[in-house]
Amino acid sequence: MNRTSYCFIFIVLISCFSTARAQNIDIDLLKQINLDRNRSLDPTFKLITNSVTPLSIATPLFFVTHSLIKKDSTHKGKAVLVCTSLILAGTLSTALKYAVHRPRPFETYSFIDKETSGGSYSFPSGHTSAAFSLATSVSIAYPKWYVITPAYLWATAVGYSRMDLGVHYPSDVLAGAIIGSGSAFISYKLNRWLMNRKPLK
Repeated sequence: MNRTSYCFIFIVLISCFSTARAQNIDIDLLKQINLDRNRSLDPTFKLITNSVTPLSIATPLFFVTHSLIKKDSTHKGKAVLVCTSLILAGTLSTALKYAVHRPRPFETYSFIDKETSGGSYSFPSGHTSAAFSLATSVSIAYPKWYVITPAYLWATAVGYSRMDLGVHYPSDVLAGAIIGSGSAFISYKLNRWLMNRKPLK
């Protein structure tokens, strides 16, 4: 075998070792969160995790309704920001789910307690992605501490609930938070660019 072959094998072995190590850390953290949880809080975390879809629908509708009643284009722009952020986050999350094909933790590890429904694949967390997309876009629209603090506390609680209820790994949640927040910032920059672009003559 030549030097290139040895290098290739070395890289593959390191990659496998790193992946296995990361998976071990992931499941160890999840075991602590899921198996050692306060089970009396399960109904609360189910309520939190189930709040994502209603709030993702109600928030942009509120901005649209407010803009129509007050005839305020500012709120219309905020509705567009929230909607585009949620759409981008949802699209990226779904694409990654089907690209990575990571099984849910309760499918791989029978000792994980599944306390709520889990959709298709595990990575990344779609609920967390949507929650952080909503929290970040609303915080951009209303950059006040009394908006930002509860928004991110709620989004963080959503992410934690997905682990507490046994349907996601910590890395799924972390990736979802990054995708959701990033989608909001990208949508904000894109909307600003479109609004500031000069019309063609």
